[in-house]
Amino acid sequence: MATSPPHPSYPSGPTDGAPLVGSGTAGSLRHAHWWQRAWVRYGALSTLLAISGLVILALVREETGTEGFLVGLGLAVLPVPLLIAAFRWLDRVEPGPWRNLLFCFAWGACAAALIAIVANSFATRWIATATADPSSADTLGATVIAPVVEEAAKAAAVLLVFLFRRRDFTGIVDGVVIAGVTATGFAFTENILYLGTAFGTDQLTGGSGIASVTAATFFVRIIMSPFAHPLFTVLTGIGFGISALSADGRHLRRVAFPLSGLLLAMGMHAMWNGSSAFGEYGFFAVYAAFMVPIFGLLTWLVIWTRQRELKTIRAELPAYAAAGWLPPAEPFALGSMRARRIARQYARRHAGKAAAREVTRYEAYATSLAFLRHRARRGRAGADFAVREGELLGELWRRREAARPALDHAARLTAPPVPVVAPPWPVYGVYGHGHQSAPYPAYNPYRS
Repeated sequence: MATSPPHPSYPSGPTDGAPLVGSGTAGSLRHAHWWQRAWVRYGALSTLLAISGLVILALVREETGTEGFLVGLGLAVLPVPLLIAAFRWLDRVEPGPWRNLLFCFAWGACAAALIAIVANSFATRWIATATADPSSADTLGATVIAPVVEEAAKAAAVLLVFLFRRRDFTGIVDGVVIAGVTATGFAFTENILYLGTAFGTDQLTGGSGIASVTAATFFVRIIMSPFAHPLFTVLTGIGFGISALSADGRHLRRVAFPLSGLLLAMGMHAMWNGSSAFGEYGFFAVYAAFMVPIFGLLTWLVIWTRQRELKTIRAELPAYAAAGWLPPAEPFALGSMRARRIARQYARRHAGKAAAREVTRYEAYATSLAFLRHRARRGRAGADFAVREGELLGELWRRREAARPALDHAARLTAPPVPVVAPPWPVYGVYGHGHQSAPYPAYNPYRS
């Protein structure tokens, strides 16, 4: 049975210049092998993504032509900012670092897209040669090969973040955001290819306007279903998110949920790609009967999970307020997105952009601290709980001068009113002895 972690002691002594706990990490890194150093790993990964990007650029340009590539690029980029903004909005409670999202988008747009193009082309040609039926090979490739290859390639980015950026991958919302951004990058490259090819077809046939192939492709892929690839891969991300919430000892559960999410993503992707085989209106039937309801259900799930995260913050941080690390008002302010926004605006207005950035970092560290304690109470924090808790408390303590006035101001503006209940005994006041209809108002420090 999991027990509640102990309350941290009140901060004492100088903590502004040094971390609260000692660490042997620096000494161990000096003796690490060269391939274990961070700059080597970052360099190798950046090189891999850059080479993949150059190769995929050459392949797509060869397929579409220069003019078709530019048209496809201009049209394919339109939904990207909206999708990225939507995923960042979901991640506002505990925003992950931008470098993770940049890696995921680059992996989806370059590495995953390259794997998909090469593997799909090879598999389709092999099936066509083996069966001597190119038509059935294309259908089989689209409905069976492509979903398996593409979802596995996109899931690789989620797996890498899950394994090597474990601190940034703590739950379902993180899985959704990481998977969604990866799929957004993949869809971006795929849309360039499809839209550029459609433009080339119109150039050969003389199609133009609404009746052109380019307009039809744009309507289906950009207007109707910009969320299709993110929706598939989000199922994989949810599986990894549930795995992140599981205790370290439950190895079967930690493996089964990601695999289940990946299989669901492949199945849904296959159904989407095979919808054209269901008749003239098969695409619209699948879109209305499956895609839209599942999209709505997953949207509700993510928003509900986000609200639970805010509730967790309000439930866990009072332990640190009781120990003196936080003022009493902060747990409520940090558990309200509106109060957080007001605090950042207050800091920017009164102390400048640098102070607003400090408030943003303070909110992020406090959120990580609340989630860490929540995992510890449920037996899932790991052996480094005390070390990580000390690091987060140190980050908060160093930023307290910039953040606390802003958060106190936000708490005063947003805290709910305290209900006033008439006491059962006589009240002595300006209305005279025994008058109970107008008791003294209760003092609410957040509303003054």
